[in-house]
Amino acid sequence: MKAFYKDFKLGILGGGQLGRMLIQACSNFDIHSSVLDPSSNAPCQGIANEFHQGALDDFDVVYNFGKQVDLLTIEIENVNVAALFLLEKEGLTVYPQPHVIEIIQDKRKQKQFYLDHAIPTAEFVLINNRDEIYQHEHFLPAFNKIGFGGYDGGGVVSLKSLADVDKAFDAPGLLEKAVELECEISVIAGRNASGEISAFPIVECIFHPEHNLVDYLISPSVLSDEIQNKAKDIACDLITKLDMVGILAVEMFVTPNGEILVNEAAPRPHNSGHQTINANITSQYEQLLRAILNLPLGSTAINKPSAMVNLLGEEGYTGPVYYSGLNELLNIPGANLFLYGKAETRPHRKMGHITIVDEDKEQLINKIAQVKQTIKAVSQN
Repeated sequence: MKAFYKDFKLGILGGGQLGRMLIQACSNFDIHSSVLDPSSNAPCQGIANEFHQGALDDFDVVYNFGKQVDLLTIEIENVNVAALFLLEKEGLTVYPQPHVIEIIQDKRKQKQFYLDHAIPTAEFVLINNRDEIYQHEHFLPAFNKIGFGGYDGGGVVSLKSLADVDKAFDAPGLLEKAVELECEISVIAGRNASGEISAFPIVECIFHPEHNLVDYLISPSVLSDEIQNKAKDIACDLITKLDMVGILAVEMFVTPNGEILVNEAAPRPHNSGHQTINANITSQYEQLLRAILNLPLGSTAINKPSAMVNLLGEEGYTGPVYYSGLNELLNIPGANLFLYGKAETRPHRKMGHITIVDEDKEQLINKIAQVKQTIKAVSQN
C-alpha cells in the first residue's frame, strides 16, 4: 500500500503540538510528513520531513501546498476552506472534508447543524453584534461565543446580566443559555472512509476556573454506564451525520438530571485525547491515521486508568521558557512528560502536558495534585 512507502506524502495544515504528536505517529507508519504553518518556530519545525512556512488563511498558500501532497489533513480548523474545496474538486483527498471544516469553523453554523440534525445542545440564539444582546435580556445568564476565531478558551465570555454586555464580542456570534452542570466530558469518535466508526471511552474534564481551558482530565469516567454509552452514541451519531472521515472530539455537558448536551466539536486531534498515547491500546493520533488512510480502526480500550494535566505558562512569566521541577516530576512513578517545543512562554500558553497512569484511582488523584505542584513553565528573564 502506497501509504507505507516514502513516496506517500501526508500534508498537515498546522504545525502546533497536535501536529507534532501526529508526526510522531506517522513515523511508526513510515509516512512522509509535510507541514504548513505560519510560524518558523512552530513545534513541528525540525521534526517534520518537510516544513513550509505560510499563512493558513491564504488561498494561494494553502492551494499550492495541497498540490504537493497525496492527502491533506488538519491539526487546526482555522484554515482557508475555499482552497480545500477546490483541491477536493480537483481530486485531492482532504480529510476531514472541507464541508465539515466549514461547519465547525463557524460556531453559528455548528450550533445550527446540531439543531437541524437532532443533536442535543443547549438553547441558543444567533446575534450579529453586541447591541443585539439587549433584545435578549430574558435569555441571560448566557455565554456569548464569537462565530469565528475562538480557540483554546478564547472567544467565550460569561454574561450574567445586561451589566456585562460591555464584555461581549461586537461581532457575529451567539448566546448560549447557561445550564446547570454536573460535569463536563469529552468523547473522541473516529470514522474511516468505509464507514467504520469507533469511539474512545469518555473522559471527565476539569476546567481552570479563570482561563476556560482544561486544567486536567481523568479516564475512565465514574459516571454511570448509561450516561457513558449515551455520550458515545451521540458522538458517533454526530460524526455520521457530518459524513466525516477522521476523528471528531465532542465536548459535552452532563446536567444533574443526566441530560447530555453537546457543547462544541473539533474535527482533529484534541487536548482531551492526549492520555490515549500512554493509556489506551490505540492513540488518537494513530486512530486519525487509520481513519484517513481507510485502514481498520484500532481498539480504543483502556490499558490503565490515567489522567492528563496541562502544563501552562505561569502567570507573570514571559520569555524564553525554563521548566522548574522537571527532575522532581520525572521521579513520580507513572508520570510521562510531553513538551511541545515552544521556545517562548507566556501566561496560560499550552507548553506541554503530563500524562499519569496508575492502576489505583486514589493514587492517580493524588498524583494529579503532586504534578500540578511540581513542574512549572517559567522564564529566567
